[in-house]
Amino acid sequence: MADSWVSADSIRAGFASAMSDMYQREVPQYGTLLKLVAQVNSEVLEQDPALKTQLAAAGELSRLSVERHGAIRVGTAAELSTLRELFAIMGMFPVGYYDLSQAGVPVHSTAFRPIDDRALSINPFRLFTSLLRLDLIDDPHLRAKATEVLAARDIFTADCRELIALHQRQGGFSQAQARAFIHESLETFRWHQQTTVDSDTYEALSQQHRLIADVVCFPGCHINHLTPRTLDIDRVQARMPEVGISPKAIIEGPPTRRVGLLLRQTSFKALDEPVNFTDRIAGTHTARFGEIEQRGVALTAKGRALYDRLLQEAGTSSDNVTHQQRLTAAFTAFPDDARKLRQQGLAWFNWALTEKGQASPAAIAADADPEELIDRGLLVATPMVYEDFLPVSAAGIFQSNLGEQARVQARGRSEREVFEAALGAEVADELTLYQQREQQSLGRCGLTRPVSQDAEG
Repeated sequence: MADSWVSADSIRAGFASAMSDMYQREVPQYGTLLKLVAQVNSEVLEQDPALKTQLAAAGELSRLSVERHGAIRVGTAAELSTLRELFAIMGMFPVGYYDLSQAGVPVHSTAFRPIDDRALSINPFRLFTSLLRLDLIDDPHLRAKATEVLAARDIFTADCRELIALHQRQGGFSQAQARAFIHESLETFRWHQQTTVDSDTYEALSQQHRLIADVVCFPGCHINHLTPRTLDIDRVQARMPEVGISPKAIIEGPPTRRVGLLLRQTSFKALDEPVNFTDRIAGTHTARFGEIEQRGVALTAKGRALYDRLLQEAGTSSDNVTHQQRLTAAFTAFPDDARKLRQQGLAWFNWALTEKGQASPAAIAADADPEELIDRGLLVATPMVYEDFLPVSAAGIFQSNLGEQARVQARGRSEREVFEAALGAEVADELTLYQQREQQSLGRCGLTRPVSQDAEG
């Protein structure tokens, strides 16, 4: 029977597609955004045949249209732990720890995502998952009320829980069980117009922080946004108003470059959606939006340190044109050439033998200089796509959709241990994963010499 189990990759792809369909029905403007991104991507590929060839060779072209991430928020450790079990069935595991309370947002987070090359190439869907920091609610009575409301709900259907347990018992799903699992899982992330609190409680929680109200006051952890991947985020940002979408003020992340770095992202502003409170008063809730991302190369620890320093030097501006000009000026100090990135140990790369290299195995010495092999046409290095998130960018997107005044005061040290205890597992270190992937790619080429990590520190 195990031979006929549906793969985790197939379940993840089916879930991501079903979630996209659901979100387009719930937030029609997201469907408009998808069409705009698809149009821009088509134009870029038509105008840049070399890029199209490069993406195809790296296996990126086939996954471009499915490159999405989403974001959800939960209120309790039990909810987070069950989500870990649910996502594991889809081949998604917690990677990275993000303490957004340091940026005034009362959550800490991880990203559930696939981690190996094959899974990422099939479907890289990831969910940025945040756990509410109830300890950051100043009013003890309000904190107790929020705890009481969260304890009374179950964000998972009974059938979803049963299917998770079934998978754990038998080690897989049949086709029918996989379909049922995707259907039941979606219910956890569906939008509910009916709140679980009265209007006064909602207002009090919203006054503390609008994100707290978003997490506490609804029966499920509705999807807050989904994100298509674009090849030209500047073009999408400029065109959003032409299709009736109001973009946030600035594009988060690094500036436009020949070799893109990490992650750039923007979004359309959160929508006012009608809700009904338990005291039969009608109101509105503002939290859900659509995001766009443009992904670049993953950076080593040394590269991240340089990135963070230059980002801080650039600062921020209220308008995107000025902001991008300041970023561009600051990032002239960051090499914009793949070879220099490799030589200076700033970024991670995937390595592969060319046809010439495959035909000349004797020419590949285990301790050879990879750059020399590239020059001889035996080896090729492709920038490794960054699969994670930036705390500054994540917080920036949150703040732009929650209001700049919506901030909490971070207290004390990072709460990573508390988060991992709630999760029921340790989160993987993303830099270690990138290093392992690069070293594995070198090993497949018959090379043992570390490359990017040589220059870290």
